[in-house]
Amino acid sequence: MLKKTVKFLWRLALLLIIALFLPKLVVLIFASPRTFSVENVPPARIAIVFGAGLLRDGSAGYVLRDRVETAVKLYQQGKVGKLLMSGDNRFTEYNEPEAMRQYALNLGVPDEDIVLDYAGRRTYDTCYRAKAIFQVDSAILVTQAFHLPRALFLCNWFEVASSGVEADNKYFRKVSRLYWSTRELFANFQAVWDVMVTKPVPVLGEVEPIIE
Repeated sequence: MLKKTVKFLWRLALLLIIALFLPKLVVLIFASPRTFSVENVPPARIAIVFGAGLLRDGSAGYVLRDRVETAVKLYQQGKVGKLLMSGDNRFTEYNEPEAMRQYALNLGVPDEDIVLDYAGRRTYDTCYRAKAIFQVDSAILVTQAFHLPRALFLCNWFEVASSGVEADNKYFRKVSRLYWSTRELFANFQAVWDVMVTKPVPVLGEVEPIIE
């Protein structure tokens, strides 16, 4: 009986490991040929900037600043013409898109070239809404290396032909990078589960095509 229990537990553990690491491997393989530097990425009409944490005063946190700074570089080099800032704004006091907008304005991007998506509560929602609400057909995705493969997988799944640029301008502590990498294992599983099985519909609304 004990041997059967141990064998069952080993098989269960193996299945769990496969369930976690296989989606990660899939999105990494998918993202690799679609990942570029700022200088080498093919131009697109729009850059999608993904939300991240804010500081206590409501301004962009360091991870989010990296993303905005990289998107601004793309804009300044003529790689993109518009920046779609997508993040969480479920609460009045927490507004990621506006924090991104303010930081981009401070870096010299004209307000007319910034578009805000207030319902990008997670990566799935941002990519879904980019196509459904903002009518984006192709884009450059801007986020850190640990997150970019999942973003590329999801946006391309929703027919936003996307390439990506890693926004790794600053050095972050090893413990932070370990946490993010571990979290991505579960997030990648969730992404594959969402598009293959549950297919949730995010908060939608009126169509707002981005026009240059």
